[in-house]
Amino acid sequence: MFTENANRIFTRAIEDYHRWDDVDHPEENPFEPGTIDHLLYAKNWIDTVQWHLEDIIRDPQIDPVEALKIKRRIDRSNQDRTDMVEYIDSYLLEKYRDVRPAADARLNTETPAWAIDRLSILALKIYHMSVEAHRGDVDAAHREACARKLEVVLTQQKDLSRAIEELIEDIEAGRKYMKTYKQMKMYNDPSLNPVLYASKK
Repeated sequence: MFTENANRIFTRAIEDYHRWDDVDHPEENPFEPGTIDHLLYAKNWIDTVQWHLEDIIRDPQIDPVEALKIKRRIDRSNQDRTDMVEYIDSYLLEKYRDVRPAADARLNTETPAWAIDRLSILALKIYHMSVEAHRGDVDAAHREACARKLEVVLTQQKDLSRAIEELIEDIEAGRKYMKTYKQMKMYNDPSLNPVLYASKK
């Protein structure tokens, strides 16, 4: 199953990152470039690094100059994340390009890759909630609360995985069709962000 493989790859990427637990450690993607496995690993690596950047920037003692650097790094990471989603959708569009949609085929509310994006984030929630549920330096109430939350995110992972499988099955059978839109992130574009283009006058 597609999502079984994706969840396994996401777990591997998260565990690989935590061998160093360093936002500056380079990605060492073990999969063949051009494959879906390579794209899925790269996608989750981006998400994992950004997860930890979001932790770092919330340090109340962080130097404001350093915080601004990290904020801009997060902005770049968000763009990389969006680009990776589009790469995954492009891969799937190519894979299913010969499927003829039925006359009554429907368009899904989101593309497969945007659902996969949520699955990648859920893998991170599962990893970190599991850590919290087993911490030795907190009281039992904290561990119990996190264990309950862990059950919820595990259920979410199961449900979302099933939904993605059903979407892919529908696309393969022509019951649904894919249609993608390039992200129009105006704040990153110097010609569209009023603050940026005003600064050039």
